[in-house]
Amino acid sequence: MDERYMEYALELAEKGSGFTNPNPLVGAVIVKDGRIVGQGYHQYYGGPHAEVNAFKNAKEDVEGATMYVTLEPCSHYGKTPPCVDAIVEKGIKRVVIGMEDPNPLVSGRGVKILQEEGIEVVTGILEDRCKIQNEIFIKYITTKKPFCIFKSAMTLDGKISTRTGDSRWVSGEESREHVHRLRQRVAGILVGVGTAIADDPMLTTRLDGQRTKNPIRIIVDSKGKLPTKSKIVETSGQVRTILVTTDQAPEEKLEALADRGLEIVKSPVKEGRVDIAHTLSRLGEMGIDSILVEGGSTIGYSFLEDGLIDKVLFFIAPKLIGGDESKTPLGGKGIDLMRDAIDLERVEMQMFGKDILVTGYPVGR
Repeated sequence: MDERYMEYALELAEKGSGFTNPNPLVGAVIVKDGRIVGQGYHQYYGGPHAEVNAFKNAKEDVEGATMYVTLEPCSHYGKTPPCVDAIVEKGIKRVVIGMEDPNPLVSGRGVKILQEEGIEVVTGILEDRCKIQNEIFIKYITTKKPFCIFKSAMTLDGKISTRTGDSRWVSGEESREHVHRLRQRVAGILVGVGTAIADDPMLTTRLDGQRTKNPIRIIVDSKGKLPTKSKIVETSGQVRTILVTTDQAPEEKLEALADRGLEIVKSPVKEGRVDIAHTLSRLGEMGIDSILVEGGSTIGYSFLEDGLIDKVLFFIAPKLIGGDESKTPLGGKGIDLMRDAIDLERVEMQMFGKDILVTGYPVGR
């Protein structure tokens, strides 16, 4: 029964996807006499927490009830008062928690306070599911660096475009819709300037009939090559856009891009390019808790080579195009020996239309 109600709390939490960053996704359910009498979720950053919303939506007095919450109730003042205080005041007699707060400064403190108040506390219900749902928050709150997801779509023979550079569309409509849900979830989306020039993308979120938000667009451009006539530049006034560059870029070009609304972030030079590790630290300091790395092949390999990718998503389409000059998902120098290949763990596969999505986590991340 505990798992059943925690499952529902997880479903509620997911409704806040993309709107709570860098705060976690949290859902709460209040059960009394075998009935759900209140429910809520964390809807947006800075807004009331899930527990408070559940109390607000309660249909009757919750004294003596059980509360199910996906994340340990907060015990400190932030943008809102501590949720443990509200739980005690409302007379909740039992609290079932999916996972403890990963913040080392407060982890376990909410549980301790509740227990000291005589409230029964159960932890670890569907804990693995709760951790996956909040893997972004866990990484960011413990390291202050963004959770990085590398996404690519390729044909069955491992190509991301034809020899002429045509890449629309490798994957099917269902896969592309899932990618837009990923864009909805993360704080930022990152591409290299080569991809920005070749594809002239918008890098926005498009989901029909749903409340959406656009990720912050991040363009890695060490020499300032991004065209001022590109869609990204022309829409920078509507969608927050960051250009990560170096002193190799002409100052007059950077000034022109800044005048169009782009934020300029300078990085040290590493092997003639932007220092990716330094850039991630800067972006983390700016409150960007997650990044979807969408291309191209060189920037993707740079992230992987430096151990900066936390999660990998590969869409495989049942198509064959061949071509020695057709691009593959990962470029760069590459690995010399098979024994040194980057292994993935916790690998899962899903079908989206005719496409296969393979998801995994680099070993050790």
